[in-house]
Amino acid sequence: MNTLLLGDPSPSLRWRAAVELEGASAGDDDVKAWQGEIAASPAVRSLLGRLAAAERPQDAGYLLCQLAYLGYRGPELATAVDAIFSHQQADGSWPLRHDDSDGPRFITMQTVVPLRGVAAAGFATDPRAERAYEWLLRERLHDGSWPSGPKADLGSPGKPAPPEKEYRRLTRGDGCRSATTGAVACLALHPQRSRSDAARVGVDHLLARETRDESTLGWEVSRLVGLERAMGQVTFYVTVDPVFLLDLASRCGASADALATWLESRRGPYGLWQHPTHPQLSRWLTFDLESSLRRLNGVSLAVDVD
Repeated sequence: MNTLLLGDPSPSLRWRAAVELEGASAGDDDVKAWQGEIAASPAVRSLLGRLAAAERPQDAGYLLCQLAYLGYRGPELATAVDAIFSHQQADGSWPLRHDDSDGPRFITMQTVVPLRGVAAAGFATDPRAERAYEWLLRERLHDGSWPSGPKADLGSPGKPAPPEKEYRRLTRGDGCRSATTGAVACLALHPQRSRSDAARVGVDHLLARETRDESTLGWEVSRLVGLERAMGQVTFYVTVDPVFLLDLASRCGASADALATWLESRRGPYGLWQHPTHPQLSRWLTFDLESSLRRLNGVSLAVDVD
């Protein structure tokens, strides 16, 4: 299986498979050559152009996620992180553009998307990022899930927040599935907070959904490599992707045996998983799942770049 990944046309996938799954050293000739190919690849150059032009922290944040997923670690990332932090509010969150005074004071997604990008770029422990993590923890509901917006009001004193919409409601929690997914995605990339109770409780809320939908396998992978648009505000993570959920569980030390077993049963010929919408993503999907399964089984990955 690894031979197929190492033979993929994408230098990003070859580099990540060699370093993370095979344990290749940074001094390996192929690894060094692939790093150069990554920096010069059309996919990375396009993302860097969009990153330089991005005005919204949310847009820049997800572009950082995409670049990190492709294994890029150039100086442009630090510049973009500083630009994202220039919009950060005093409480650690990022602002919501909203002209309606009766609208919400914030939407959780306005903070979790840029924060995930900052963490993916390698700045999770920056003091400015830590302020954002603290804000995120303060906004948790009593059951450890996250709401789509404010817990107590919609911008007006004493005005109660409505319940979460049915299509994004958690199975066993009062919070929003999309917001909780986004919050856990941020915690999962922090070297200490990934194993916190907050992270594990959040993952447990997501794992409580027993329905498994094969049609959404690898949805997040398809967004990270640019084959699907990253869009939505409250609904940014509304699609339930079992592969992304396994990734989060594996990073947070949560028990996900049932999900792992179900996903293993979907493994196809030659040890590869098939992407239901984009057949060309079979190897990326396989890499992602193989990495998650190794983490769940306690196998240390040489580098974890995203």
